[in-house]
Amino acid sequence: MIVPTRVAGLEALDEFLPLAGSAYARDRNHDLGVSRRTVSGLSPYLRHRLVTEREVVGAVLERHTLGAAEKFVQEVFWRTYWKGWLEQNPEVWRRYRRDVDRAVDAGVPAGYDEAVAGRTGIDAMDAWVRELVDTGYLHNHARMWFASIWIFTLGLPWHLGADFFLRHLLDGDAASNTLSWRWVAGLQTAGKTYLATASNISRFTDGRFSPEGLATTARALDEEPLPPRTPVEAAD
Repeated sequence: MIVPTRVAGLEALDEFLPLAGSAYARDRNHDLGVSRRTVSGLSPYLRHRLVTEREVVGAVLERHTLGAAEKFVQEVFWRTYWKGWLEQNPEVWRRYRRDVDRAVDAGVPAGYDEAVAGRTGIDAMDAWVRELVDTGYLHNHARMWFASIWIFTLGLPWHLGADFFLRHLLDGDAASNTLSWRWVAGLQTAGKTYLATASNISRFTDGRFSPEGLATTARALDEEPLPPRTPVEAAD
């Protein structure tokens, strides 16, 4: 359970510090359910600025060498990179919000209501929906699997999946969430998609799930070219 205070965030950081090195690098892709033992759980505190990326990285590097903690430090830096990228490409956010609004106005596509209610019949997806709604959190690896199944198996629009996440995630960050969904769909890195497989899900959930009927291919989505990047004014 997330206690929304700075004190709780600092306590969570202190508790995680011993695991930020080789243990995190070894176990970070394993989703063991609500135990959260393989990840830091710091993202809600970072999202709401109760602790900062600088504080987290500084504390980790006081405890571990950069070589040992490189994987964790990279994950923190990805959050900052996504923020800067979206700031320079505001049209991505405008299009995303436009497409969500249009979908709502036109009526959501077939299969959407079942997906967000956890009634797809795909055991992993339905469990992740319940976990997301009940706890406000999903393991990062589960988020990738979820997005891939949503787009390539269920054939649902990526922007509606991103919107579903953003409305429920306690750490829902406009940049990280939107751009991660775009990456899975093959939009963020043009042509590069992420395909969820039953074997990968089974391996990294310790056999909790082994869904059947998943897509076997992931054809990248496409979009109109983005306008030139918008320069960001330097802070005074």
